[in-house]
Amino acid sequence: MTGCRACPRLVAWRELVAREKRAAFRHEEYWGRPVPGLGPADAGLLIVGLAPAAHGGNRTGRMFTGDRSGDVLFAALHAVGLANQPTAVHADDGLTLHGTRITAPVHCAPPDNKPTPTERDTCGGWLRAELALLRPRAVVVLGAFGWQALLPVLADAGWTVPRPRPRFGHGVHVELAGERGPLHVFGCYHVSQQNTFTGRLTPSMLEDVLARAADAAGVDRR
Repeated sequence: MTGCRACPRLVAWRELVAREKRAAFRHEEYWGRPVPGLGPADAGLLIVGLAPAAHGGNRTGRMFTGDRSGDVLFAALHAVGLANQPTAVHADDGLTLHGTRITAPVHCAPPDNKPTPTERDTCGGWLRAELALLRPRAVVVLGAFGWQALLPVLADAGWTVPRPRPRFGHGVHVELAGERGPLHVFGCYHVSQQNTFTGRLTPSMLEDVLARAADAAGVDRR
């Protein structure tokens, strides 16, 4: 997957960012490739974001690592007992997730953090393949983009998605029946600075959704 070059616009952008770099990271070697999922393959809880940040995951090679969004997410994961530490700075910082895996519908950093529908659908093959290997019992979807991208993939994987499809909202909880057992799907505002700096998403709001989803998944919160 890390060698994928299926989306020309995303390939060009991720590699341009990796060459030009941000001044604060000019001495670092950027990853500049698709960013794989993070966490154990037998995780009961799956977190689905949007796409790697240009100077976060695209730099470090790990989901939500090295950017402000990740600072918020991993602090919350640690607070509710799903991560061994509250920070994620680089790929070798010792971070471990407990019963939790993080992925995204788009695995390359997009310009302006906005993948196109075509890029979402093209990258959806990787999300389908990842989901086929996992046995999640609950999913937290960060933002409307991830919600819209994930529901068709869940339907293809054997879960029954109602028609019309459930609408995204913070705190929304939908239980889907499926061949592999029920799946609890939770909506949560994305951990972007646009949401966290304005107070639209607070740490307690995020922690509440994560804790509810972990308990629905039967994950041991340490």
